[in-house]
Order: sequence, then C-alpha cells, then structure tokens
Amino acid sequence: MNSYKIALIKGDGIGPEIMDEAIKVLDAATSGESFELNYNDFLMGGAAIDVFGEPLPEDTVQGCLASDAVLFGAIGGEKWDNLPRDKRPETGLLNLRKSLGLFANLRPVSV
Repeated sequence: MNSYKIALIKGDGIGPEIMDEAIKVLDAATSGESFELNYNDFLMGGAAIDVFGEPLPEDTVQGCLASDAVLFGAIGGEKWDNLPRDKRPETGLLNLRKSLGLFANLRPVSV
C-alpha cells in the first residue's frame, strides 16, 4: 500500500478546528483506497511564535520539504499584530512560500 506524507500546519485562531475537520474528510475520502495518508504536525505562525519565538521554525521548513503535500490552516491574529515585522505570522508564510518555491496559496473557487 502506498503511503503519502502530509505536513499538517493547523495554524492559529479557528485554523486548528477547521484542520481537524479537514482531516476527517480526507480520511473518509481515502478510506478503502489503495493508499494511506500519514500526517505530521508542525507549527507556524502565532502558534510557533508562542512556542519558539519565531513564525517559521526550521523544523517546519524541513518537515514540509520532506512531505508529499502541505495542508495549511489560517495563521495570524490580533495577539501578534504589534510584533516587529520579522516576527509576525505573515512573515512565516512568506518565508515558507520562498522555501518551497511557491508564489501563492491555491484555493478552490467557484464562479
């Protein structure tokens, strides 16, 4: 059976709640398939600032690079709005994009 590594960044605010439900949906959708998803939790944004004092720890970058996909929740909030620019959650997002060679988030849309 194939196995895929998913880097899971739950984020801040309602991010963890949304991500917990997203995992349930993914698990239900892949149940009975010929592959499995293995989730590895990493911190970024305000949650990482609270624990490590920085918005994007190197462990998170390396975990994302070693994964097949990254599932990413909302980051930021009023709690971290007054930090210096280099310590704000959004700076972590910009640095993650740079580290992964990305330029934008992909979001599903309907027209």
